[in-house]
Amino acid sequence: MSSTAPSLRDLARTLGLSHTTVSEALRNNPRVKPETRQRVQEAARAAGYQHNPLAGALMSEMRRSRTGTFRGVIAVVDLDGPKNRPLASARYHRELMRGANARAGELGFKTEYFSMGDEGLTPMRLDTILQSRGIRGVFLLPVSDNPDFSRLDWSLYAGVYTDYVIEHPALHSVCANHFRSMFTALQQLHTLGYRRPGLVLQGHHDERLMHRWEASFLAYQKYSGKSPKVPPLIVPDIERESFTEWFGKHDPDVVLCHRAEVIGWMEGRGARVPSTHGFCCLNIMMNPRPCAGIDLQANLIGARGIELIIAQLYRNEYGVPEHPSTTTIPGAWRDGPTLRNMTRDAKKSRPRTTRKTPVP
Repeated sequence: MSSTAPSLRDLARTLGLSHTTVSEALRNNPRVKPETRQRVQEAARAAGYQHNPLAGALMSEMRRSRTGTFRGVIAVVDLDGPKNRPLASARYHRELMRGANARAGELGFKTEYFSMGDEGLTPMRLDTILQSRGIRGVFLLPVSDNPDFSRLDWSLYAGVYTDYVIEHPALHSVCANHFRSMFTALQQLHTLGYRRPGLVLQGHHDERLMHRWEASFLAYQKYSGKSPKVPPLIVPDIERESFTEWFGKHDPDVVLCHRAEVIGWMEGRGARVPSTHGFCCLNIMMNPRPCAGIDLQANLIGARGIELIIAQLYRNEYGVPEHPSTTTIPGAWRDGPTLRNMTRDAKKSRPRTTRKTPVP
């Protein structure tokens, strides 16, 4: 062979095999005998052969569409499936996919959705589909618990998980910067004149993010020197009884929480939102009710995840990374009807003093 990296046809001629057999052996197709697959793969490594991720996708797409237009395909994989997903999570997932679809199109790719939830695909069936279509990029949607995508043959794929932590397997991930987003919210609330912020979280949600929301809130209280310390309410389930007890005891002037239903509980204790108290939503996509708070920018997270996958494809980086990284996207502040500018309104309500004109 020449000193340059060989093509697939070069390998086939050297090994005395057909082009199709070599191609399928490199994709671990079970129709090729194990000893033949091993021989082809060892020869490819020794010769410095590198798979072209776009060529396989091109040929697969041309066979399916019978056109010469290239569109690389990236699989969007949903482990839970949409059937029983809560409405709030469904909105977030839709926005993630909207961002992913748009960015993939801009970069000459398209996405294809695969559900592995109830009545969905098995990992073995998904592997077969992805291999047969030459799909090497996998975009993983967030799941409610610790995700386990380990049953896929990751030696064939470049993947990104769109949430904070994935360990089975430990892939690259992209997610919101929850720590920084909390600081953004607290600084904005202080600017608006709120001085007793109170945080309410569901315990499982806090743990899943390795306590990023809580840690940022406590750090702000400790080091900013700007606000009295209202202890956060972190409970297994956010319920009216525990919330109203905490709210009545500590009297926060603004509540930071994911769930807007607590506004009704605040008003049940005599608060009027936003006249006397405020509400800041930690993820404004969680509620159909308009709220002030943090936009975690799911659209941008989806777009960035696609960019990371395509970068891996161009670099021929497949499998579980040796050093997985996490890319974080800062949340953006959004004004809304659940807050008012306390500082400005206080200035407006002050009585004006009239200057007396001196008598000549």
